[in-house]
Amino acid sequence: MPRGAIKPSLAWALDIGESSSGPRLVVPHVFMEFRMTLSERILIVEDDPAVARGLAYALASEGFAVERAADGRTALRLVDERAPALILLDIRLPDVSGFDVCRQLRSAGKRQPILMLTARDEEMDKVLGLELGADDYVVKPYALRELLSRIRALLRRAYGELAQPAASTALQFGELLIDLERLLVTRAGQPLDLTPTEFRLLRHLASSPNRPYSRAALIEAVWGYSSDIENDRTVDVHVRHLRQKIEEDPADPRWLVTVRSVGYMWQS
Repeated sequence: MPRGAIKPSLAWALDIGESSSGPRLVVPHVFMEFRMTLSERILIVEDDPAVARGLAYALASEGFAVERAADGRTALRLVDERAPALILLDIRLPDVSGFDVCRQLRSAGKRQPILMLTARDEEMDKVLGLELGADDYVVKPYALRELLSRIRALLRRAYGELAQPAASTALQFGELLIDLERLLVTRAGQPLDLTPTEFRLLRHLASSPNRPYSRAALIEAVWGYSSDIENDRTVDVHVRHLRQKIEEDPADPRWLVTVRSVGYMWQS
């Protein structure tokens, strides 16, 4: 089937989450949706069998190759063995937490996008996941439409057309060099360890110096979905991480500055 063709599917109809009676899958009788034929491999790290099966079925119906892990140690092994393009990572796991898995993956140099799944609508869970290197998060119960949209946005930005370098292959700002072709950032010749999302955020801001961006505009451009009030913190956490890595004095940034009442700007 050609890419982007229309095909009946169960994917948009599934509502995956938790209720007082446990996980639920809700399937209407008649529906249609746009389906993309994809070959990216996604690792689902979820200890609840019903939720994991529902996610696996929905993603497979979208054309994704799916791997499943019910605990953190299996997830770490599968990331090494199967090299998934994206990881759906539940926070609550039976052996080690999703936070620990995320930290270990980033410490080992794994740069696949990580989308955290949490049943807790608590600010600290979201912030901690982002602090440890997750690219995004979704709170249960969530509609599969939203989850698929975020998965596709992360994949486009990590590997697709939006990950391609711009016409200029490098940007130089003092001792900071942003190599758009090799997706590499160095400061005084030393490579900096940026996550894919941090690199995309840096590239977007530095490609248009002295132009202020609102947080909503950055969410749309870098993460690829419409903003809501919770996503302000997502941008702030990634900006703080970037400053810690690229600025000589993160508390008094030279390059990535705050524009009061607007958002952020790359100052040349």
